[in-house]
Amino acid sequence: MAKIVTMGEIMLRLSTPGNSRFVQSDSFDVNYGGGEANVAVSLQNFGDEAFFVSKLPLHEMGQAAINSLRRFGVHTDYIARGGNRMGVYFLETGSSLRPSKVIYDRSHSSFSETTPEEFDFDTIFAGADWFHWSGITPALSKNAADCVEKACIAAKKAGITISCDLNYRQKLWSVKEAQKVMCPLMKYVDVCIGNEEDAEKCLGFRPEADVESGKTEAEGYKSIFLNMVKKFGFKYVVGTLRESFSASHNGWKAMIYDGKEFYMSRRYEITPIVDRVGGGDSFSAGIIHGLANGKPMDWALDFAVAASALKHTIPGDVNMVSLQEVECLMKGNGSGRVER
Repeated sequence: MAKIVTMGEIMLRLSTPGNSRFVQSDSFDVNYGGGEANVAVSLQNFGDEAFFVSKLPLHEMGQAAINSLRRFGVHTDYIARGGNRMGVYFLETGSSLRPSKVIYDRSHSSFSETTPEEFDFDTIFAGADWFHWSGITPALSKNAADCVEKACIAAKKAGITISCDLNYRQKLWSVKEAQKVMCPLMKYVDVCIGNEEDAEKCLGFRPEADVESGKTEAEGYKSIFLNMVKKFGFKYVVGTLRESFSASHNGWKAMIYDGKEFYMSRRYEITPIVDRVGGGDSFSAGIIHGLANGKPMDWALDFAVAASALKHTIPGDVNMVSLQEVECLMKGNGSGRVER
């Protein structure tokens, strides 16, 4: 069992019931989630010891978000309290030819206005094996970006493996802004995770692949993986390959490179998709679980892809599956037959 620290913003998610549109909905379903918080929940479900670092207001909604993590066993000791509001996002789940839509309402949230001085990173990383963050966090504000860098410096000092899910979000910042902030932070990162858009928008690497048409052979990614390792010194580069045939039907696989060998995972056909939000976070958690617990990189990748495929069947941000359920799918049992 590994001790893993994640840091980012957890938000209130308000989603329209079923596949209804914003303009026709009279109510919202309530969930809590955010990139690094979702990773922490998955890891705790897999049997690891997950700690989430953030900041939330000192009121009932902030406490509700904390409680949503505690119900899964995630450690919330290092969540600072204060500020005026928590981030909110609205989700309209698409179907078939209609894509899902996200509207953010997270400006001036408690976490975006926090400062590195509010966290004792030496204490937070004591005895930890791994630190994970995503590109969403530094996109929130300069303060949040400073927190990421200070955390990375402390984690490196403690000899901890650092992973980053690039997670480019065009509604949070521009490509120019992303590359200006993200590229300097890559010197701290050991395991870089992302898809083809993330690699291009955050780091300037474009693969020779056409994902929309399903042309996602490994050869199209090898050159950028090689160049990313050469430029930034990553120990592992991990890329997810999503074929989006519709909002309800995706092909899903991934590949990993350790500086010597490439490995391509099994491909899953996911249809119908229940909720793809959090799919990348469940993938990151799977990679972290495998590598942090000493598994070979091919096992870690296959585990991550299977875990993420299962997440697409679960409503909400977080992946509510067990280690045993993921391993069962890895072995080929994806028939969906009733277990009794």
